Amino acid sequence: MEAARSAVAVLVREGVRDVVVAPGSRSAPLAYALAEAESRGELRLHVRIDERAAGFTALGLSLASLRPVPVVTTSGTAVGELLPAVMEANHASVPLVVISADRPEELRGTGANQTTVQPGLFGSHVRYAVDIPAGAEPAGALGRGLLAALGTVQDPHQGAAGPVHINLAFRDPLFPAPDDDGFPAAGQAPAAAAPAAAEVAQPPGPATTAGACRTVVVAGHGAGRYAEAFARAHGLPLLAEPSSNARFGPNAVGPYRLLLDTAGAGIEKVVVFGRPTLSRPVAALLSRPQVQTALFMPAPVAWFQPGRRRERIITGDEALAAFAGQGPAGWLEDWQRADRAAAAALDTVLAGGPELTGFEAAAAVWQHTRGRLVLGSSNTIRDVDLAGRPQPDPQCVVHANRGLAGIDGTTATATGIALGAGERTRALVGDLTFLHDAGGLLLGDGEAEPDLQLVVLNDAGGGIFSLLEHGEVAGRPRYAAAVERLFGTPHRVGIAQLATAYGLDYRLVQDRAQLEPVLKEEFTGRGIVEIRTDRAGLRRLHTRVREAVRDAVGRRPL
Repeated sequence: MEAARSAVAVLVREGVRDVVVAPGSRSAPLAYALAEAESRGELRLHVRIDERAAGFTALGLSLASLRPVPVVTTSGTAVGELLPAVMEANHASVPLVVISADRPEELRGTGANQTTVQPGLFGSHVRYAVDIPAGAEPAGALGRGLLAALGTVQDPHQGAAGPVHINLAFRDPLFPAPDDDGFPAAGQAPAAAAPAAAEVAQPPGPATTAGACRTVVVAGHGAGRYAEAFARAHGLPLLAEPSSNARFGPNAVGPYRLLLDTAGAGIEKVVVFGRPTLSRPVAALLSRPQVQTALFMPAPVAWFQPGRRRERIITGDEALAAFAGQGPAGWLEDWQRADRAAAAALDTVLAGGPELTGFEAAAAVWQHTRGRLVLGSSNTIRDVDLAGRPQPDPQCVVHANRGLAGIDGTTATATGIALGAGERTRALVGDLTFLHDAGGLLLGDGEAEPDLQLVVLNDAGGGIFSLLEHGEVAGRPRYAAAVERLFGTPHRVGIAQLATAYGLDYRLVQDRAQLEPVLKEEFTGRGIVEIRTDRAGLRRLHTRVREAVRDAVGRRPL
């Protein structure tokens, strides 16, 4: 108990305000010490029985609160369940703190129950790892771990924030002694300090030595508002992914990826903010040998290794301004006209279809969400990227697990974001993403319930594969059944029944008339909105949209 209380004291001293705990025997000292701290109002506990859900809940809490968030587990397979969340935190630079309880040294390698080799389990995915023997004072190592999580200690990722692993061994007894008075009466919880609002620095205008150039700004995941301000200051088109949090303002182009192979053929330079991950057209643009590219990297990021990308790396504002130059007369206006024409063509195609589509659902969610928006991987975030119209100003804060773009843990991540931000949160996910993390719906009695609405776009399988090469293979009679089974992964799960089982409100949207009224309603607590669509014609729909945009915009470069 002394070691556990010392560890918790370090967490409190260093500003940790939320801790996620999964139940277990070996981690019991930490659980008791954390409960004592919560009773004094020093932090807030979140209990999850599923360690994978616990890891992603902690990830979401950290994303929303901008603080390190520990997840505490017992020994054995419980620690291994955290690997997906640790991998995402590594590539997305999230300060996730794994505190795993372990058997003492004398039990390792003896066949003792629930004992394995936990030190080094996460390998290169953590910034710092330490194995603290039973009976040793953990404060110093834990303090160093918290600093490493924030990116303030040099590591192979060059100072980028990210996950750390504290492996803390305990000997029996694993509970407070009968005369232990370490659990005082609950005190008044201090008001949690809200994260300071980040001011958007105004980028310098184009350098006087830089001439006019057909430059575009690509804002990938995590780019932030600075990308929008830079594009506006330089008169450049802004091609912003939804999770860039830069997809707004007069320079933002909505269906930009449909314009790159036609109207965008004349691009000379690209300035990249953040990490673009969503589309092959953007990847192809960045690979054009005749196009000069620059990646703005004012601080280290976990996903970047020097020498692995072709872009020129620029760390300073003035150098970036000099590289980008100013858009020539009519450059931005031409893109804006192409944007309007492409959006109108998309609307025409969708209006002519008999059924509600994922494009329409994504556009409506994008338009009507305030507070926080979590976008699942696979088709949903790409539907928003194509159909979500940029607004004059940001309408919500957008989150997505784009570190590794997995579909696992999305519900738990959204739960953590809602709890960490204290705001209404809406998540748009596909049915497979939702089902993959159905366990994330489980909250124990008395656990804090977020205001979270899960909008599930249900096409009874994996629609994204029909848009890749597998969609062409599915057209061959000999392979059609195999593609549907192996990639389509059809199912008949009743989402309404899952909502009932977990005690969530449930709404079904079956047509266009029902969509916007449901999304405009305010919600409290947790609920599921199921939108049923058909993926059978998805590949044909995308083809019709591309052709309609080409006809509307023309094939002549801007």
